[in-house]
Amino acid sequence: MIKTDILIIGAGPTGLFAVFEAGLLQLKCHLIDALPQAGGQCSEIYPKKPIYDIPGFPEVLAGDLVNNLMEQIKPFEPGFTLGERAQTIEKLEDGTFIVTTNKGTEHHAPIVAIAGGLGSFEPRKPLLENLKKYEDNGVAYIIKDPEVYRDKRVVIAGGGDSALDWSIFLADVASEVTLVHRRNEFRGALDSVEKVQQLKNEGKINLITPAEITGLIGEDKLEAVTIRKTTDSSEDVTLEVDNFVPLFGLSPKLGPIADWGLEIERNAIKVDTFDYQTNVPGIYAIGDVNTYPGKLKLILCGFHEATLMCQSAYQRIYPDKKYVMKYTTVGGVTGFDGSKKEAPKAVVKSIN
Repeated sequence: MIKTDILIIGAGPTGLFAVFEAGLLQLKCHLIDALPQAGGQCSEIYPKKPIYDIPGFPEVLAGDLVNNLMEQIKPFEPGFTLGERAQTIEKLEDGTFIVTTNKGTEHHAPIVAIAGGLGSFEPRKPLLENLKKYEDNGVAYIIKDPEVYRDKRVVIAGGGDSALDWSIFLADVASEVTLVHRRNEFRGALDSVEKVQQLKNEGKINLITPAEITGLIGEDKLEAVTIRKTTDSSEDVTLEVDNFVPLFGLSPKLGPIADWGLEIERNAIKVDTFDYQTNVPGIYAIGDVNTYPGKLKLILCGFHEATLMCQSAYQRIYPDKKYVMKYTTVGGVTGFDGSKKEAPKAVVKSIN
């Protein structure tokens, strides 16, 4: 059985930063994540997409943000159970918890912090015959590495930010990019819509609207798609392609956590904004997985919530101790590995 001070469910940016804040309090953390690597959606779905609202970073790639967080928490030696989903929770008589994964791995901790982002998520798939046959053989629902599409003919379907952003990005990577959307209007950011229109005018993107993909063609792998203009009653048009990426969004689900006796509202966990604790004492929820009046689903908000959660967790674990917060600019950062980061001490010297 794995024992720790704070068991964090979800190894996305919020969960990772919680390790740092807990480490400053000398609290040990262990993280569980169903994905095979840390980073959550930033690593799994859009590692190459830039993020613009992280304080101190005018622009940072999602994957680089994760790498920086992993470097930041390294001195605090967190443990990881990756590729396993938190399945059940049991509260013991002493108020501590045992969380067991779908693979039977048991974890024991006095504090559980749920930082599962939007929860488990599945891509919304188009209703196309033989779709499963081409999955990983030309059809993908997320773009992890844009280089996979280098010099390839790519069709993207969708009308949101992801479809627009990846069409723009791949215009300089793929040999041919075609964006298909069932409406003439897009739901994405105005500047992205204008950029796609500009690239269409320059001949770098083929834009087909209003239209939809109606069929997939190929023997062992995808070789072509059929496209139907929804305002035209003529036959479908066949377009030779190497890759088809339908970007219709994700369907978030809390998964087994929904059965843990927590108060749920619209697929999110209700918390007290004093310390982001749930209706079950000792269980917290931070980041996109929680909800409260005025909630904003931003990474920087998750960082704030993680900070206050750790302060509350310390008081639950050590109710008889009074913690006096020290700024890292004064006290530095002392890692569990023996490392020490601190500002140079001022030198006092007498002058005769």
